[in-house]
Amino acid sequence: MRPILVIGGTGTVGRQVVLQLLQRGARVRVLARNPEKAQFPPRVEVVHGDLTVPYTLDAALDGAGAVFLVWVAPPSAAIPALEKITKKAGKIAFLSAPLKTPHPLFQQPNLARSLALQIEQFIASSGTPWTFLRPGMFAANAIEWWGEQIRGSDPIRWPYLSVPTAPIDELDIAAIAARALTEDGHDGAEYVITGPQSLTQFEQISLIGSVVERSLHIEELSPEDARRELLPAFPRPVVNMLLEAWAAASGQPAFVSSTFQQIMGRAPRTLLQWAKDNVKSFQP
Repeated sequence: MRPILVIGGTGTVGRQVVLQLLQRGARVRVLARNPEKAQFPPRVEVVHGDLTVPYTLDAALDGAGAVFLVWVAPPSAAIPALEKITKKAGKIAFLSAPLKTPHPLFQQPNLARSLALQIEQFIASSGTPWTFLRPGMFAANAIEWWGEQIRGSDPIRWPYLSVPTAPIDELDIAAIAARALTEDGHDGAEYVITGPQSLTQFEQISLIGSVVERSLHIEELSPEDARRELLPAFPRPVVNMLLEAWAAASGQPAFVSSTFQQIMGRAPRTLLQWAKDNVKSFQP
């Protein structure tokens, strides 16, 4: 059995892909810049490699039957690394972005979108079989966006509270990735995946409050105030991307896809299920 290489395996989605591949009986190999710091089950082979130094990828790619790719390096490193990956991999599942989703939330120009498109185009033109995963908003964003304020019992100050999204659990993204990497029938597929519910950001924060059994004080920020308050914590391109996306989506229902149900034969996990699983991230 040839191993499946996971690039980005220490991240939120990548780690779940590793675990779900193991559940499917796959041989799993993880690329890591610091293998000694990577913590995985004993059956996982951890190999040193750095996407910004292409020759270091050779050992990890040697004999790999498939690659799960989360791009975690600067844009300038993409093409040299992809030249290596596409020549060696039997197939590639790439965690991309919802580039083709017909909803204004996902259609605003930004650097992340441009990079995802560049990577997709290179992979598609390489001749290597591929699957592109296009998830919507991650449920796990809630930890980064609101976790500190909820843990500290501070008011939750956030913009565009009335804008709905359909947050998807990282477990569900990983489930589709693991299936695409271990089964036939997914080559050339572009899977747009979302959570099952359209929830405003106010509703999402309130739901997390119910899980931690606290009534949260939620305050609406203007876009100008949000930019000023968020910039110390988040990179400017990320703040601009989010504010522009939420502004464009204001007044629109969230885009909810049926892709997960069609592929997995069950409903995707709800935000409530995700919040219960991750309640410790919101507790003092």
